[in-house]
Amino acid sequence: MQSRIAPFILTIGVLMNFAGSTSLETFQGDEEYLRFDYSGAETLYLNQLSIDLSKSGAYWRLSRLFISIADVSPAKDREGFYRTAERYARKCIMTNVENADGHTWLAASLGNIAMYEGGETKVQLSREIHRELLRALELNPNDDVAYSILGSFYRALGGISWIERQLANLLLGGVPDGGYPEAETALKKAITLAPQVMRHQYEIGMLYRDWDRIDEAKEVLRKAASLSPSVKSDSTRIQEIQRFFEEEDQ
Repeated sequence: MQSRIAPFILTIGVLMNFAGSTSLETFQGDEEYLRFDYSGAETLYLNQLSIDLSKSGAYWRLSRLFISIADVSPAKDREGFYRTAERYARKCIMTNVENADGHTWLAASLGNIAMYEGGETKVQLSREIHRELLRALELNPNDDVAYSILGSFYRALGGISWIERQLANLLLGGVPDGGYPEAETALKKAITLAPQVMRHQYEIGMLYRDWDRIDEAKEVLRKAASLSPSVKSDSTRIQEIQRFFEEEDQ
């Protein structure tokens, strides 16, 4: 059972890294982040906190930033960056519990941290991730990032068999309900809200691949590959898309 529960969380972690925000508030550092100048963005976000610690928007931006840094860092350094991202997301929520982006990026950071935990902790974190995403969407129903992560979450759940789910319920307290249909609904909502974000299109393409809806996967992945990257890690998605088409052509 753990052999499938562990990949479930691994899938979430690997696919959670991307830029995005429905916040209308702008901060010094946002332009640097979008230019992939992660060091410059960190300096400016921290400068804002040095002036006003109540700036909850700076905390979740730092959480997003450290996830982005981790995704392009050597494997040995990633866990520390993910845990820093978690701390900043929790500070955001402590500063303003109704900041939807704080809940979204806490879910994203926990999905990555779960890759380094044991089976029981992974399942516990899966429930917290789900709660945080639902809370984010309760606070902001137009949060495309939360919908996209929720879609990844349900996509991962779709790979767990009925027997494995029952064992998880019996031995580990259970994993949340959901699967491929719920993943499709969430990802379609993310695309409706932000059609130019590569990550959303990529994720639904991978969902269709897993679901054996290959023609739909090809159509969506071609669209994803045509979009401009919004984070450095989008280059990895482009490579995965190329690998998908190479395998389909064989």
